[in-house]
Amino acid sequence: MKHTGPLAIKFLMTTAILWIVLGLFFDMSFGNIITTSLIVTLLGYLGDLFIMPRVGNVFASIADFVFFWAAVWIVANTIIQTPIIALGTAAFISAVLLTIGEAIFHKYLKEEEIKYKKHLESKIAYFPRKYQTEFSSEMNENDGMPPKDTK
Repeated sequence: MKHTGPLAIKFLMTTAILWIVLGLFFDMSFGNIITTSLIVTLLGYLGDLFIMPRVGNVFASIADFVFFWAAVWIVANTIIQTPIIALGTAAFISAVLLTIGEAIFHKYLKEEEIKYKKHLESKIAYFPRKYQTEFSSEMNENDGMPPKDTK
């Protein structure tokens, strides 16, 4: 469940950018935009999970740019049977805008990871006050000795 929120945010961001670039300027249908967004989002999120922690935000953003440019170009060319004028330009503009969005998204992922780790650490050593047990011996007037029989 920890991946649901970031994946939804990434999908909405990708869909919005592709709708603006491919839908408004290059007349691609909304169904094709959703399909392209879904493919790009899922493959890009896997890259975010495995590449970004190893290489950092800058190199991950560069890799995202190349990936987005190629993925949008290939997927749009495969989905749309009629050639679009300047499909490479549309893919380039989409890749630039998606890379800017991804840089912000990477910062969000880092913050969420830090919050999640702090949450896990707090669960390991957290003992609510009402459930703590106190270990001690009973103190009485005989300094811990059993009471004398007073018969």
